[in-house]
Amino acid sequence: MKMKKLILSLFVISFTFGCKSENPEKNEVDIIQKAQLIHLRTTTLDTHNDIDIKNFTDSLNYSMDTDTQVNLPKMIKGALDVSWLIVYTGQGDLTPQGYKKAGENAQEKFDAINRFTQKYAPNKIALARTAADVDSLRKIGKKVAMIGVENAYPIGEDLSEVKRYFDLGARYMSLAHNGHNQFSDSNTGEFDNTAKHNGISELGKKAIELMNYYGIMVDISHPSKEAIRQTILHSKAPVIASHSSARVLSDHPRNLDDQQLEWIKESGGVVQTVALAAFVNKKKHERFTKGRDSILKQNPDTDQQKIKALFPAVDVSDFVDHIDYIKNKIGVDHVGISSDFDGGGGIEGWRDASETFNITLELVKRGYSEEEIGKIWSGNLLRVLSRVEVIAQELQKKQ
Repeated sequence: MKMKKLILSLFVISFTFGCKSENPEKNEVDIIQKAQLIHLRTTTLDTHNDIDIKNFTDSLNYSMDTDTQVNLPKMIKGALDVSWLIVYTGQGDLTPQGYKKAGENAQEKFDAINRFTQKYAPNKIALARTAADVDSLRKIGKKVAMIGVENAYPIGEDLSEVKRYFDLGARYMSLAHNGHNQFSDSNTGEFDNTAKHNGISELGKKAIELMNYYGIMVDISHPSKEAIRQTILHSKAPVIASHSSARVLSDHPRNLDDQQLEWIKESGGVVQTVALAAFVNKKKHERFTKGRDSILKQNPDTDQQKIKALFPAVDVSDFVDHIDYIKNKIGVDHVGISSDFDGGGGIEGWRDASETFNITLELVKRGYSEEEIGKIWSGNLLRVLSRVEVIAQELQKKQ
């Protein structure tokens, strides 16, 4: 919060002395100034940032401006307050050996996040374990790290790992990723017309029950449509889609159709629309990549801006179209923001965390109020986390 106040003062000073009433572009300047003030007063939260453990060493880590889309310097520059760092494991064999290898991978990432917050930059960032922690850390001027688990596969068949993951700081987890596993069918079954469980398995149901019991949000961004339906029915707590957009705007199995959006609303959950170009506007992204590749094949030295003038890239406006759509379809209380940075995400105008302000600016341009922007950036997601925490407490009291 202290850092944001300092930046806020600098913004106010720059606009006070840089704007004159006779300026023909005053309205545009006023919008930018309004957006900057809102951005700095709002807790900005991104629910999906992938990590590579090579960037969590004594000589190279996120306290430095690493060659990644997210790190502390970029978070500070873009006034991004909360980064959910992801313990991701690709899908492997459903064997003891496969589970062991996956478990080791997951543990390495938990350990990396721990080093970042406790060893490399403890004065600048800390791990939040509750919704209340986020506000407390922001008030003392610290950035916030939170942990999401992408793919429950590393748990194997040992469900005691759910509690251990919770103790390590995991506050959301998806049952599956790209490929069916021991818990759930994946959305990838839509590509090859396959299913393993026709939804979720009995083991998957038990995992959901334990996530509800300990207070881990259930993430439905990667499972199949039927698995999502069954998950929402089985969960006693609201669910989240940590990084998914609206399928009606970009037809991809990773996006959510109108029926799925309604399911999430009925659960009390939230959809964190994602800034991954193919999920935001698949057709526009295909035109851009094909056009770019064709031009560069003929002239490798062609300036990128010239290419984008001919073949526009997916941008912040396209991204906010999804926020508009989800808000209009299921309400402003059920939509949030994610980037999928360092995992394929990034669009024109929000290529890394340093450009986070541009999302707020576009929301202001479209007439969103400060209250609505606060809900979209973090309020909705933290409301769900708070509800999950309350349900966990209630379930534990019954034991």
